[in-house]
Amino acid sequence: MTHEQMQTPDNTAVRTALWRAMHVQVDASPHVVEDEIGLRLAAPGDDWRARPDMDPVATAGFRAAIVARARFIEDLIAEQADQGVTQYVILGAGLDTFAQREPELASRLRIFEVDQPGTQAWKRHRLVELGYGVPDWLHLVPVDFEASEDWLKKLAEAGFDAGRPAVIVSTGVTMYLTKDATAATLHQIAGLAPGSTLAMTFLLPTELLDDADRPGLRTSKEGAEASGTPFISFYAPPEMLALAREAGFADARHVSGASHADRYFADRTDGLRPSGGEDLLLATT
Repeated sequence: MTHEQMQTPDNTAVRTALWRAMHVQVDASPHVVEDEIGLRLAAPGDDWRARPDMDPVATAGFRAAIVARARFIEDLIAEQADQGVTQYVILGAGLDTFAQREPELASRLRIFEVDQPGTQAWKRHRLVELGYGVPDWLHLVPVDFEASEDWLKKLAEAGFDAGRPAVIVSTGVTMYLTKDATAATLHQIAGLAPGSTLAMTFLLPTELLDDADRPGLRTSKEGAEASGTPFISFYAPPEMLALAREAGFADARHVSGASHADRYFADRTDGLRPSGGEDLLLATT
């Protein structure tokens, strides 16, 4: 792929990476996740903190929600690795930097980052350029979702073993997909080896949000629409659980975003708390 065919990650992936870096730079210790590597990859220019979507006060709740989500996933990975699971699949990986930040844990796993071909080419180029490289346990798997490429087939070609348990993670993706597309993905994942775990985030409908979180969701929706990637799907928790059970998962449970606040922000003195509106499906095969 030529340099011209590389595509920088979409706005959402970059914004997420910058919020994670902002957490380290402006919020008090202890940091829920320490990640400035995404910022290095994105290389947004010296004035990135002046962007309106980086306002440290106005976006504090979003920033906290993003780092809480990342920490929850990484705690899950550590727990599953200790139980002997050796495969980790990230659907819509964007600027995920787990492999670079936690090399000791990551190198015990086979990590498969799935994303669009142009984004993957760009990320590979940046990892090499910055000196991180792409170790043999990290697989950047290009899948052209728009051309309906079969991501499971692409995973297998990259060395994924469907006969062994895996952790599959999809964060910040379902709101951009039709409900049918998400149901189809759930069905594919439910067919993986027994002992596999899926963690998938989803946005709640406005009426299920606290009043304080509604303006934030409205701003996010407007921003997504303006950048050409509108939110099209929202789920009440029982609806998402029903989709998972219909897809064939042996066990499915709902983890509220609010529970992250109690788990990761309980003893903070700076009042930092994640905004609500994004919950998690945690399901096992």
